[in-house]
Amino acid sequence: MKTVLNWSAYHEQGQGDAYADIPAQGGDFARAVAVCIRSGVCEQVTAKGVMCPSYRLMPAPDRSPGGRIRLLKQALNRPQEQDWLTDPALAQALDSCIGCKGCKRECEAYVDMATIKAEYQAQLVARHGSSLRAWLLAAGPLWLLRFPWLARLLAWRNRSPRLRAWGERLLGLAREAELPLPLTPGFTEGEGWYEPLIAAPLRGELVLWVDPLTGLFRPAEAQAALSLLRRLGYRVYLLPPQDARRRPYESGRADFSIGRIPAAQRHARHLLAALAQHLAAGRPLVGLEPSSLLMLREEYRQLFEPAQLPDGLENAAQQALMLEEFLARELMAHGLELAFKPRTGRLLVHAHCHQKAVGGLKPLRRLLKLIPQLDLQFIEAACCGMAGTYGMEAEHIAESRQMAAQALLPALAAAPESDLISGGFGCGWQIRMLTGRPSLGLAQVLLGQLAD
Repeated sequence: MKTVLNWSAYHEQGQGDAYADIPAQGGDFARAVAVCIRSGVCEQVTAKGVMCPSYRLMPAPDRSPGGRIRLLKQALNRPQEQDWLTDPALAQALDSCIGCKGCKRECEAYVDMATIKAEYQAQLVARHGSSLRAWLLAAGPLWLLRFPWLARLLAWRNRSPRLRAWGERLLGLAREAELPLPLTPGFTEGEGWYEPLIAAPLRGELVLWVDPLTGLFRPAEAQAALSLLRRLGYRVYLLPPQDARRRPYESGRADFSIGRIPAAQRHARHLLAALAQHLAAGRPLVGLEPSSLLMLREEYRQLFEPAQLPDGLENAAQQALMLEEFLARELMAHGLELAFKPRTGRLLVHAHCHQKAVGGLKPLRRLLKLIPQLDLQFIEAACCGMAGTYGMEAEHIAESRQMAAQALLPALAAAPESDLISGGFGCGWQIRMLTGRPSLGLAQVLLGQLAD
């Protein structure tokens, strides 16, 4: 069996262990599957944690990460290599995985079900091609960057019940779902560097990457992050949503998730080439959208064979930080001082699943607790249900909204007057669709409270 992704990191997994239960086909991919020891942690539903949103919703054995692994092992033990792609039970079980990465964080064996599913999707795409809907949802934001007038077509679809119905019938786009529209004015700052907004001293240099999702749909957060970092004394090298030729600086996350690996590789190479000089100079890479930024740390090594790793990939994996991680590190290790004005009232925080998966809540909490008089509440909830494009797909929208209704929506309803931080664009869009409630980004809150 020839895998699409690079699984060489698992090459030693189970070596010399007669009880490793490694499937017969799949090589290092099979070894990645075999890390599961069926401890049952993924089937213990608790109020805290994020694993596993689909199993929480319907606790059937095959919907837990461990249950999916059991089916994968059965399929990979069949004599014919391609047989594992035709197993309907496996297809149904993996279809319910939303790629939240809760298993990689909370499983004692660090089962990476999201990437295992990406390999499965990539095998299907290599065999059958990808659907038109998958391509449209992955490429949509990038076309909006290049051709802003397309937003008028999306607005027309959102207003028209007939177009919504056609979209569901022809493409599988849920008629109940609003498609996100770019905000105007968008983020318009160009590639280059921006000097600090204080006279002295220069605290350091960094690269701020405004990914396409943030630039299109959260431009105020991008502008706030740029202003905040400059006010704190940093020289900011800006990587905007696209280059001068309107080619997006995109992580490739959307294409990776649906198995379009060559497209994800092209995005990765373009992004790394633009970052090469900054990474070589040791500048931290600061990002705002968890699913995009953490792609560089978590999945880029698996996109390429070891002999084909693009220049700068290892530096990117080491130097990529979320805004909260960067500022918390500067506070703890480099003497950054943050002085904030008091803020009364409650502030709710709903973090992105990938933030939770890498331990991003601690730096987020450390920063927000510096604001005097703030009544801070982190919402204890699993995935919001949007999960990339899951919440826009006709066959998944009901489950998507049921996921939100488990803990997130009750927490919002219990504090209707509170301000809200949402960790990623998808989280904020799901909340907006289901409640009409706007949300803020971390940079907007910190900049608004920064003492003069």
